[in-house]
Amino acid sequence: MKRVVTQRTADGRSVFWAAGEAEGHQFEHIPGMNLTLLWRTPAVPDLNMPLSEPVRGTSLIPEPGGTLFEMLVIPPDHVMMSPSFDPVAAAEENLRWAPGVAETFEVEDPGMHTTNSVDYGIVMSGEIWLELDEGRTEHLRAGDVIIQNGTRHAWRNRGDVPVRMIFILIGARPFTAAA
Repeated sequence: MKRVVTQRTADGRSVFWAAGEAEGHQFEHIPGMNLTLLWRTPAVPDLNMPLSEPVRGTSLIPEPGGTLFEMLVIPPDHVMMSPSFDPVAAAEENLRWAPGVAETFEVEDPGMHTTNSVDYGIVMSGEIWLELDEGRTEHLRAGDVIIQNGTRHAWRNRGDVPVRMIFILIGARPFTAAA
């Protein structure tokens, strides 16, 4: 995937700051999974600040009002059911490359997690099932979008090919249940 980033010079002219292949992490212990961090912004972006490559930082979940733009390739579920799959090594790799998100995954219900963010997701290729509480699912295909408002969920790839998705996460204040 080519990523193009523009900015303004000190005198206001538009220029290309970067144009090239977006680099991602191909997971060793989750074959077929890839995470590419495309960009991130703080809660209040400042167009007068010099640009720098976004860093993963301590969390892929942005601060309230901040954003994270990423591409995620999700392998078929059967990858995690293979006899050669090492869940401990996969979890450790996930903690290194997806901090903030990896810690939210539930041990007792693999794949289920909840993040303090509003997520805009676009299925670019393949098909996937979004699972919510009580086993409720929605089947999504290429071109479909999801707006997820801090819900407990899991992505289930019941097919045979990896699914490519684009996500924009917007950091949010945590949900508080009504009394």
